[in-house]
Amino acid sequence: MQTGEGRGAVPLLELRRASRVFEKRSDVIARIARSAGAPSRAQVVRAVDAVDLAIAPREIVGLVGESGCGKSTLGRMCAGLLALSGGERRWRGEDVTDTRSRAARAVQLSMQMIFQDPYASLNPRMRVLDIVGEAPVVHRMISPAQRVEYVALQLNRVGLEPMLMRRFPHQFSGGQRARIGIARALAVQPQFLVCDESVAALDVSVQAQVLNLFMDLSASLELTYLFISHDLAVVEHISHRVVVMYLGRVVESAKTEELFAAPAHPYTRALLAERGSVEPVKRTFVPIRGEIPSPLSPPSGCHFHPRCPSAMPVCSELAPPLVEIAPGRHAACHLHRAMS
Repeated sequence: MQTGEGRGAVPLLELRRASRVFEKRSDVIARIARSAGAPSRAQVVRAVDAVDLAIAPREIVGLVGESGCGKSTLGRMCAGLLALSGGERRWRGEDVTDTRSRAARAVQLSMQMIFQDPYASLNPRMRVLDIVGEAPVVHRMISPAQRVEYVALQLNRVGLEPMLMRRFPHQFSGGQRARIGIARALAVQPQFLVCDESVAALDVSVQAQVLNLFMDLSASLELTYLFISHDLAVVEHISHRVVVMYLGRVVESAKTEELFAAPAHPYTRALLAERGSVEPVKRTFVPIRGEIPSPLSPPSGCHFHPRCPSAMPVCSELAPPLVEIAPGRHAACHLHRAMS
């Protein structure tokens, strides 16, 4: 299934039926019970469950969903930081599922990740010169003699003064540390960036500056982004297309304008209904009912059916596939299958 822009073009990055399974370690009581011969079953979490995703060159895809839905896990799988438990990962049509393969290693620098906490992700014992300049030297993109000039170029690119390169991370503000993280990623000349809640820890005014920086870099360097965020306003501002996840599965994918104007999946409608608004319109706030289920024991059928106001008997029995409901729009909901 092609969910990216440009149906005839080969996606820059593509996941096919990609899954990631984590097994929960047994606690002391479970190990004692097992040693005594009691039956026990390993607890398994399907953090990402058979996800199809295609991202076109220079596309900015927003990935949204509640905490625990698998957004960050999916982002790490895209960037090659987590191996797939099942399915395929492709880069420009080439299979790079095995992160240890020669093909995957050859393109790994083209995929970089920018993390949520701009302080925890920077080594506090290293100066900015080394944080930004180490990888290009190690990978022989530049010589050691070129490092200072090269780091100055990267800092200028993200709006930082090159004279600051000999300082340590704790000597910078949160917004400046975020820019250092971006400079570090750009230093290896990537084509694809996974931004995992990259502005969530920043003040609103600083968020706007960093978002504008991301958009400027996308235009000037022809970058492709997977932009993970729980903030729908941020995703609406920066993304060309939005993908919505719920409990490890993609439930909707559409162009940003279309999704925000007319969400197709009940979960997406509920998320958008919870958005704050500056418009002086009186409305009744109706939260999504219930709590997100435990990923150790997800509901049968459609994972959202216990919380869905439109649930039908089939929803608890059969997981709806993600299908195209309109050109460029995909949803995983039995309501659309019933209407077709």
